[in-house]
Amino acid sequence: MTITEKILARESGAKIVTPGDNIWVNAGILLTHDVCGPGTIGIFKREFGAAAKVFDPEKIVILPDHYIFTADEKAHRNVDTLRAFVKEQGLPYFYDPGTESYCGVCHVALPELGHVRPGETIFGTDSHTCTHGALGAFSTGIGNTDAGFILGAGKLLVKVPQTMRFVLDGEIPAWLSAKDLILHIIGDIGVDGATYCAMEFAGSAIAGLSIDERCTICNMAVEAGAKNGIIAPDQKALDYVNARTKKPYEPVYGDAAAKVASERVYDVSKLEPVVARPHLPDNKALARACRDVKVDQVYIGSCTGGKLDDFIMAAKVLKGRQVAIRTLIVPSTRTVERGLDETRIDGQSLRQIFEVAGVEPIAPPTCAARLGGPIDTFGRTHGNEVVVSTTNRNFIGRMGSKDSQIYLASPYTAAATAVTGHITDPRDL
Repeated sequence: MTITEKILARESGAKIVTPGDNIWVNAGILLTHDVCGPGTIGIFKREFGAAAKVFDPEKIVILPDHYIFTADEKAHRNVDTLRAFVKEQGLPYFYDPGTESYCGVCHVALPELGHVRPGETIFGTDSHTCTHGALGAFSTGIGNTDAGFILGAGKLLVKVPQTMRFVLDGEIPAWLSAKDLILHIIGDIGVDGATYCAMEFAGSAIAGLSIDERCTICNMAVEAGAKNGIIAPDQKALDYVNARTKKPYEPVYGDAAAKVASERVYDVSKLEPVVARPHLPDNKALARACRDVKVDQVYIGSCTGGKLDDFIMAAKVLKGRQVAIRTLIVPSTRTVERGLDETRIDGQSLRQIFEVAGVEPIAPPTCAARLGGPIDTFGRTHGNEVVVSTTNRNFIGRMGSKDSQIYLASPYTAAATAVTGHITDPRDL
């Protein structure tokens, strides 16, 4: 069996499973946030009763992150609903934006906090829950109805996905990042190319990636329609997890001879920086081929592009240079925000590099404009703007205005674009 099949088999109590099987899978973690949490709670109470208790308080993590720094009353009401439910149920893992426990974006904070462990199952009311497969977990996004059922029952009926394996070998060239790798893959197979499949990533290039970069790869698996993205946990992953949790876990590894639906092999040394043009993540083009595209705003942030490694990449481009257009920096979590001051390049902190380069005042940790949000959301587009963004989706209206044109890019390419004012291959600087 593949790693995905083995995890699902273990968590269902089956000796063996095959793609297409419908099995009851135990939930290791249920994650929700301020956008979907209230709906999930409503369904739980409707189906299990107003006085019902959740299946296991230790396995529920509530991380508000989307519409936090806003005056919008409905957004505040959503967080109030979460607070009331947490108090009623006595839930220990609630990271309240009104307190010091607030962390930031759930998909970056969850592994930071030690809630992601190899071999376990994670269900979350957000499509980018697939991020956590970077640490060898089966992690997938679900809807409010399924999440409401898990709250009461602690399990979910899952169809076992078939696996598509992507082997990435070779040395990653300078100024190329994981964002480029996954945009190449999605551009090749399309936004529906891995529908309800497990995208398994392997190879020497994957082994060479940091945990932040592996998270970027798995984060965008859903942009190809995948059920989950996953990378077998190596020592680098185990060291990361062990530094953040003392809870026991048992890693799972796939069989070498496991049958897969398909396998694609990439020599990453031959790849170049790319962008995804409006309005789909598979609309791939070489960055150099888009150099005539003038840009109004650069946005570096989100669960995909707001991690510490992302800002290190951007800083390497921006150091000693000035931005020519509005450039926004949004750290994903408080830990990342601290890293802007603690991480230095040639004696300068990342924050100092960004400030000297002329970026906008750095925003507090949040999803911010990645999902558009209320009208006062930081970085939200309000007109016919062209944006280069390190986020994961460039759908119509995704960052606010339905008239904006969003190009997805790596932090390297986004920073290079900020310097020139037009889409720029970072190698050209």
